Amino acid sequence: MSTLTTSTPSLLPSLESALREAGSQLLTRPQVAALPDMRAFRAAFEALEADVMAILRPALMALRPDAAWIDELDSADLPRGAAWLVDSVDGAVQYMRGLPQWCLTATLLEDGEPVLAVLHNPVLGETYSAVSGEGAWRNGERILPSETRDIAVALVSTSQPPFAAQDPSAVHRAGDSLARVLGVAGAVRNLGPTSWQIADVAAGRLDAFWEFGDDRSNLLGAVLIAREAGASVTDAAGESWIPNSASVLVATPALRDELLNALAC
Repeated sequence: MSTLTTSTPSLLPSLESALREAGSQLLTRPQVAALPDMRAFRAAFEALEADVMAILRPALMALRPDAAWIDELDSADLPRGAAWLVDSVDGAVQYMRGLPQWCLTATLLEDGEPVLAVLHNPVLGETYSAVSGEGAWRNGERILPSETRDIAVALVSTSQPPFAAQDPSAVHRAGDSLARVLGVAGAVRNLGPTSWQIADVAAGRLDAFWEFGDDRSNLLGAVLIAREAGASVTDAAGESWIPNSASVLVATPALRDELLNALAC
């Protein structure tokens, strides 16, 4: 169970404001059409990350000075106590090529459970947020999953974790699952950042999202938004999603079982 202190909901306006400020800074940066190799990509990413974190880190640490700071989760063990999990740009590849499918994310964890999450896309001027036990919102308006019941007209999406080739099993399952879902769903797309696609499921813009592999850094905050909105969140076998899960399916409840059947190996 997550631990929600009475002060946690009061952090939301300041957290949203910090992400909007950092997003505005990113919009002013010059972008490049392409980068020649991984060395150049890493240098460009580290430079933009430094600009974002110069705004976000002091702002978020002022909100919860007791919280640890996590840029990426790369181990099985989540931290105890309070911790900020921050992604300067989910969808950095798109951002650096001048595409609009990217967002900034910040999630407050308590004993490894997300209790507060904000996603902000400055290009769209939209902010998703959620507080554990309180609900989920887009630009302050409550969100709900779609009422789509016929998978033949469903719009679903998928993606892959960063550096997916490091997990050949996940790559294989992703390919197989795409073929199966394409056979039943109305349309399948990859619309950019994992976290934003899940939030769009929570808000009814998409009907489902699935992914194979370990992507907990992008999933924890987005899963909170989905659950608070009322979406179904499981792994590909139908078990409740946890950070160690090898897959995730976020879906409108009416389509969950059909999609689980399609994803079954």
